[in-house]
Amino acid sequence: MAAGGGSPSIVEFFGGEDGYRCGYCRSDTGNLSHGMWAHSMTVQDYQDLIDRGWRRSGKYVYKPIMNQTCCPQYTIRCQALHFQASKSHKKVLKKMLKFLSKGDVSKVASEEEPMDSHIEDAVACDFPYKSESQVSQSELTPLGVDHTKSVQNEDKDSGETKEEVNVQKVESDSLQICAAKDTPVPGEPSHSAKVVHAPPKPGKGADLSKPLCRKAKDIRKERKLQKLLQNQKCTLEGSQLPGGDQAFLLQNSKPKTNQPKTIEDFVLVSLPDDARHKLEFTRFLCDSPLEAEHAPNGPECGYGSFHQQYWLDGKIIAVGVIDILPYCVSSVYLYYDPDFSFLSLGVYSALREIAFTRQLHEKAPDLCFYYMGFYIHSCPKMRYKGQYRPSDLLCPETYVWMPIEQCLPLLENSKYSRLNQDGKAVDEGRLKELGRVRVLHKRTVMPYSVYKKRRKGPSDEANVQQYASLVGQTCSERMLLFRS
Repeated sequence: MAAGGGSPSIVEFFGGEDGYRCGYCRSDTGNLSHGMWAHSMTVQDYQDLIDRGWRRSGKYVYKPIMNQTCCPQYTIRCQALHFQASKSHKKVLKKMLKFLSKGDVSKVASEEEPMDSHIEDAVACDFPYKSESQVSQSELTPLGVDHTKSVQNEDKDSGETKEEVNVQKVESDSLQICAAKDTPVPGEPSHSAKVVHAPPKPGKGADLSKPLCRKAKDIRKERKLQKLLQNQKCTLEGSQLPGGDQAFLLQNSKPKTNQPKTIEDFVLVSLPDDARHKLEFTRFLCDSPLEAEHAPNGPECGYGSFHQQYWLDGKIIAVGVIDILPYCVSSVYLYYDPDFSFLSLGVYSALREIAFTRQLHEKAPDLCFYYMGFYIHSCPKMRYKGQYRPSDLLCPETYVWMPIEQCLPLLENSKYSRLNQDGKAVDEGRLKELGRVRVLHKRTVMPYSVYKKRRKGPSDEANVQQYASLVGQTCSERMLLFRS
């Protein structure tokens, strides 16, 4: 998607900051990042920036100093078109359907996930949304309706989730996180050590000397198959089929393996008429530095930032924010009513957003990824994002996407790593010509080469060089760097 013909991105660069408190390891001064304030930003510029490791919190756009910060944060994306829901993902989806259809509110302790994020990130954003009385029934989208024509929410397996912001405790840029039930705790012995199967005491446990119990469903299938074969044998009245035909008969008589259900099978399902609850959605453009754009080959709702509201029986229970960009849906954050935490809304909203990405792809072919913010391997409770497979991590030196399976061994050895193991690879988008950087000075747009001659006072070349190196040549020539 080419840059739109509207207003250009206008940013102020702050350079490297002094260390500040880390929301992951709780270090007082270990979190280091570069930052800039976006007065306005096109969706294409922001897409290119997050593909170079940047991330926004409100209008503040920041990039961790990866080789210095206490908890390196690797940009992670899920290949939404190839995503396969895990058993725990499906468990959350089934739990929501069971609650909606039957009113079941059974809670699983392991799914009550702790929050992990930066309070200041969410506080920096405004959350304007319509109250219940301001939303008409026509604006709500029922659960089972294809909502690609409606208008949609940063940072979500094994009972692990998306960054959620509790209504009572506002946090952001990290989703609600559930520690995996079998995740070993640092300092405790691993449960993945050798397992010795000792014979159980009489009356306790399974008797390994006997066949395993079989499901009644499997027994019924086998009986049905045997009956089918017997009937066909009687019909032939002793005539012998050729060997190939016999093999074909046996092969096709076997029960077909069920195709795995997709997330669409859960989130777009029609509820029964007597369903106990009704879950609906509505989306609105929301305040952000991103300029809303429409393109002929883009999604009908357009590009930009959107609030997605989750309405249960006419009551709003959660609000998520997403950025719809040329190549992805970028999850920003979610905040929700804590009374409904038993529904694992972090995981549920992430899965809905993946499904939404796939729907947008039908109209916008280039839009096929779901960005989940940052993956932080050095923080065990932040590894849940890696369970949304297949996923890729962004190399912090070459800005090339690498499959997460190839990255994990490297991150086990060192919390900071050049993920691209091709020693000859370089940053193809690196700064090549400083003079071509666009500058906004005294309400006039000019290349840095001209500004440098007009500027009075001490040189700011080192600062501009740092900025342009971080955003890359392409963005530095499109965005306007404000200089006073």
